[in-house]
Amino acid sequence: MSNDTGGPAFPTHLNLTQGMSLRDYFAAKALPAIYKDTCECGRVEGWVEGWRNEVAAEAYAMADAMLKARN
Repeated sequence: MSNDTGGPAFPTHLNLTQGMSLRDYFAAKALPAIYKDTCECGRVEGWVEGWRNEVAAEAYAMADAMLKARN
C-alpha cells in the first residue's frame, strides 16, 4: 500500500484540521462496489476467512490507483 495520502480531501484556506485524506475519501467511494462484488461472490462460492480485510485492502488499492492516475 502507498504512503501517499493525496493530502486532505476537503482542504480549507485556514487548514485548521487535516480531516480525511484524499486516499481515505477515494477508498470510501470505492468500498460499496467492492463490497457488493465480494458479497455476490461469497454467496455463490462461499465465504473465506478474512474477507472483510480483503475488501478493505482492495478499496485502498483502488484509492492508490486513483491517486497515481491523478499524477
